[in-house]
Amino acid sequence: MKQTAKRTIYDIAKAAGSSPSTVSSVMNGTWKGRRIKEDTAKRILGLADELGYSVNQQARGLRTAQSGLIGLILPEHNNRFFSDLSQSFTLEARKRGQCPVIIATQRDPESETRTVRDLMAYSIDALFVVGAAEPSEISRLCRSSGLPHVFIDQPCPGAPSVITDNEDGARRLTRAIIETIKPDQQGDAKVYFLGGDARLHASSRRIVGFRTEIERHYGTCGPDQIIACGYDPDIALMRIRELYDRLGGLPAGLFANSINVFEALLRFLVDVPETEFQHVSVGCFDYEPYGEFLRFPVHMIRQRHRQLVRKAFEFLDQPPADNALLMVAAELRLA
Repeated sequence: MKQTAKRTIYDIAKAAGSSPSTVSSVMNGTWKGRRIKEDTAKRILGLADELGYSVNQQARGLRTAQSGLIGLILPEHNNRFFSDLSQSFTLEARKRGQCPVIIATQRDPESETRTVRDLMAYSIDALFVVGAAEPSEISRLCRSSGLPHVFIDQPCPGAPSVITDNEDGARRLTRAIIETIKPDQQGDAKVYFLGGDARLHASSRRIVGFRTEIERHYGTCGPDQIIACGYDPDIALMRIRELYDRLGGLPAGLFANSINVFEALLRFLVDVPETEFQHVSVGCFDYEPYGEFLRFPVHMIRQRHRQLVRKAFEFLDQPPADNALLMVAAELRLA
């Protein structure tokens, strides 16, 4: 059986009426730097698909000293925010002609270090890091190997970072919780912060924002109102039960510090009379569209994953003179 000859960039150049160098720039993702029009790039990519052309990444790597691989490590995949970040990262990498490699490391320092070393062994061109347990160690490894890297959702002194403005988001979410507490609220009148790790930057800034707004409204925020029990939904469920038993019922307000903690709250409320949880004001520092259809109002913070990823790639394209920290405002979705 006769095999079809493999297509080359010269075939695409002929079909597109462009030069081989223009086609090459489009196929390896460097066309923006050459000021090639986006319409031209799209037309060339479309013709490449029609002709069945695929980039020989190994040959490209030998020519450019780049593998075309770009890495992302994050804590987990089964969290909406992280999965949204992963999807945005994939789309942005593909748009640039790169191949994304995404690995979850469960916030385990040993796993993070091993994963970074493994990715380096595959000669990735750059690394994006989300929610790491040991950001400074990861940055040290990258700097020692000359690997460009950017942190997302977590600042690192040794590298450019793009993060959500967690403190401001927590203040606005806490304010929304307070403003929707019913005036006839029975039982404990406090608002409680539940979940997260106070040692991690995101949670620590959210705690500051929560405490600031509580003190502004009530004058004081007791240490018992901060229950930073991590992100495991089973542990969060235990802490909610303990709080319920201690108070003899539900409090006036609850601030769930992640979608996992919010999931634990919903599991607990299944066994609580509806008349009781209808009087609780709830907020979640995460976003789940189905939350808008619950039988009680829930305020939610939606982090702007597309903007975080886009800004991170901009840092990669044009590294700042110093290790800049860029904060992106979160979106508050009121119930």
